[in-house]
Amino acid sequence: MKYRTHYLIGVALLLAAAPRFTGSRTEPPPQSKQLFNGKDLTGWKHVGPGSMVVEGGLMHGAGGMGLLYWAGEKFGDCTFHLVYRMKDENDNSGVFIRIPIEPREEWMPVHYGYEVQIDNHPERSKEDDYHITGTLYSLTKPLAKPGKPGPQWNTMDITLDGPRTIVMVNGVKVTDYREGDPVPERKFDFEPQRGRRPDQGYFGIQNHSKDDIVYFKEISVKYGK
Repeated sequence: MKYRTHYLIGVALLLAAAPRFTGSRTEPPPQSKQLFNGKDLTGWKHVGPGSMVVEGGLMHGAGGMGLLYWAGEKFGDCTFHLVYRMKDENDNSGVFIRIPIEPREEWMPVHYGYEVQIDNHPERSKEDDYHITGTLYSLTKPLAKPGKPGPQWNTMDITLDGPRTIVMVNGVKVTDYREGDPVPERKFDFEPQRGRRPDQGYFGIQNHSKDDIVYFKEISVKYGK
């Protein structure tokens, strides 16, 4: 009898310790964050000439060339999601990733991070397809050219997966690059220095010039692969 008593007591203790089902499940919150709040530039810092401003819920450059970067955090193994449009039929900007240290001027990110290009017509500046929207500027050749002209809206998703960088524009893959893949030699002095970039780095948006206006209405990050 005493063994049965001990068994029943043990079962009762297990039942008491078990979590109770309340009729609904609470899913863990998504590991994502809005980097642009649609109101101001809280959390951001700017280096270089010009500035970034927020008007009507949209972020855009004013003057240039400069860089607005998300301060205080390096990113790795994540996906950035951006919604943007060009003011004119074509304008120039860029999204910077893998910047190794917090930038103090506008050219360091160009040479030691990666710029995911926004420019549907690089040939107008005597550049080639290695400089088109969705490429790692001057380093990768596009797998497709899905960029839409202004004033249509575009989406860009940039995934950092260790040494791999994947860029989707409007749901179409443009870049799939792994550190160490072959790249062309530099053709212009304003092109980035070649070499490996870190798995983690700062993130930023370029204001290219006073004549190139690109509007951003959403910039967010989802952590993890």
